Amino acid sequence: MAEPLEHLPLRRIPAQSRSRAKVARALAAADRLLDEKGPEALNLTRVAQEAGLSAGALHQYLPDRDAILRVLAARYYERLEALMAALMQVPDSAADIGGLLEAVVEIYRDEAALRSLRLGTDTEMSQAHKARMATILTQVLLARGLVTRADAEARARAIFFAADGVLKEAFRRDPQGDPDMLRALRDMIEATLAQG
Repeated sequence: MAEPLEHLPLRRIPAQSRSRAKVARALAAADRLLDEKGPEALNLTRVAQEAGLSAGALHQYLPDRDAILRVLAARYYERLEALMAALMQVPDSAADIGGLLEAVVEIYRDEAALRSLRLGTDTEMSQAHKARMATILTQVLLARGLVTRADAEARARAIFFAADGVLKEAFRRDPQGDPDMLRALRDMIEATLAQG
């Protein structure tokens, strides 16, 4: 099944299945280039070449490097949000914060994902993503009875923004995530939740 494109910040959403397939191929190629050759390899011509397409065929959807990075970042934001939302569907006994943190860490270990998140140029999109993540975390913590309704939002936001900062630093220090920092983050989150 083809990836839905309507939610991505493309310049134009392709309507025909052939055009949708071209954009999907281009995004896969951009992911590979980012992963294998780094951000300096990302430009419309190179992505088109890697995907076996003409630059003209892609220009209306992904006109430049910034547009490509915005779309890649949006895809990874979506992965993180889907992971959090999926936790809402898991029975209480199977869901724990440590497991959630490890799943997020695995997304961060995807080098192309990490690079696109770091290089994403759309601050507004990033802030909207962070707000959605904090909202989903609030719902998860409430559903699990880990926080009281009175302080759920403040506690979830504090946990999310602290985790976001620590994860960025842990992966800046070590491409696989500094294990000591990741362990300390898990301990900090569990301690914070134990207080509530």
